Amino acid sequence: MSQSLFASLFSPLSLPAQPPEAEIERLDGRISAPNVLSGHWPDRQMQAVHTPELHSFRVVKPCAQALVYAGGGYTKLMYDKEGLEVALWLNSMGIDAHVLVHRFPGGESGTGGVYNKSIALTDGTAALRLVERQSPTQPLFHVGLSSGGHMAGLMACQPSGLDVRGAIIAYAPVNANHRQHKYPEGKADYPPIQKQDFYDAWAIGLEGHPHGLPHCPLFLAYALQDRSVPVQHALNLLQAASRNNLTVDAHIFGTAPHGFALRNLDGTHASWPVLAQDWIRRLL
Repeated sequence: MSQSLFASLFSPLSLPAQPPEAEIERLDGRISAPNVLSGHWPDRQMQAVHTPELHSFRVVKPCAQALVYAGGGYTKLMYDKEGLEVALWLNSMGIDAHVLVHRFPGGESGTGGVYNKSIALTDGTAALRLVERQSPTQPLFHVGLSSGGHMAGLMACQPSGLDVRGAIIAYAPVNANHRQHKYPEGKADYPPIQKQDFYDAWAIGLEGHPHGLPHCPLFLAYALQDRSVPVQHALNLLQAASRNNLTVDAHIFGTAPHGFALRNLDGTHASWPVLAQDWIRRLL
């Protein structure tokens, strides 16, 4: 392989000078406080969400569509780095991308209370129903990084009338945050309590939780030395996949940091976007 071809394959995504405008649709008809992006492009975040929304970035002739779930530990959304940037990457493959802006378990509701443990799933399900109505014939992928990867796995377990081709899950806490399966053992529960309860209710890839075994193909990208999200999350899922005939392509990179996404590619994990792109094309 020539050096120029290698560079073109593994170079980070080129971002525009200004963020593209999203097509925004609200997922809840009730009047709520507006969502506010803090920071500056391309590192904006949402620290609180009161109005669930779907932010769509479309292409002219899509070959598929994807629901994109940004990380942030269910306490914020890394909107640009793990949401919009992923959407633009999918657009480059001819895929319509819809970024979910969801509420947080235990987050302040804006009306004096807090959201219940299932609020993110409620918003994810509403987004799934919306894309089912809008594009019923387009194949679907679920794509999530970090806690968004947990959401991607969770949503891959939900019934849908769409042709769900697969889910991409990167450095995500899919199962070893469960109270009874924590790694390392003895790790403290996650605050707020609703967030811990959410992880307990949806441990993706544990056989004792059969509703948490996705039955679409999965693509995993993890970092071996990740201390924020230990690789045991992926290993638990792989063991369950082997015993339950699930289709999983797993990639574990030796020197990758947590949160590598599409921009921190200084290491062997530089290949992960190309590997994922090839995986998507094969499934299509």
